[in-house]
Amino acid sequence: MISAQVLSTTSLTLGWVAYVPLLLWAVSRTRWVELFTDRRRQHLLFGTVFALFALWLVRRDFDTGVSYHFIGMTAVTLLLDWPLAILGGFFAQLGLMALGRQDLAALGVNGLLIIGLPVLITEVCAILVERAQPRNLFVYIFCSGFFAAALSALLCLLAAMGLLWLDGRFAMPEWLTDFVGYLWLIIFPEAFINGMVVSALVVFCPEWLETFNRTRYLQAPWKDDA
Repeated sequence: MISAQVLSTTSLTLGWVAYVPLLLWAVSRTRWVELFTDRRRQHLLFGTVFALFALWLVRRDFDTGVSYHFIGMTAVTLLLDWPLAILGGFFAQLGLMALGRQDLAALGVNGLLIIGLPVLITEVCAILVERAQPRNLFVYIFCSGFFAAALSALLCLLAAMGLLWLDGRFAMPEWLTDFVGYLWLIIFPEAFINGMVVSALVVFCPEWLETFNRTRYLQAPWKDDA
């Protein structure tokens, strides 16, 4: 998460310009009738918002104006599907802003980085997995859970650093060439947390996952047709 003080006015404005249409698109694609009539989905949405809010509160704030915390949007996207995942992340952002833990001006930029980008990556991975139609549920868990979360963490970090570098208002560390070694300390925990959540949902509550094909993964025979 990035503070508004280290971002230029142009970046802050462009962040809102891109984030607002994304929110409106998510609103238009949400199945509101199903949400209002299905109490289970309402509980999943409220529980997810609270979980994201609590997860994003556990973070390390640096004096330079940036913060590090886990994202968790991969599991949320697989659980709720991308429209509700985006809206759920936005509501969690509002909770952080109400506590003074996030700047209103930087809400758009942070929304694109920690919500929009991970949701996009997870959705693309889920679509590719579904097109391949694997019968082994471990393919779903690894590709849609572990791998998507790891890739999301990597690209979010690179995008944030690229944005800070372009704005030129953030003092980049001199050891930037050694930064690659620290990426694993960020990527692996993110992949582990999301992968474990997805694994638990697949085992105990597969019907909760909007992107999980229970008919193919849990009922199809494991042996090859040949």
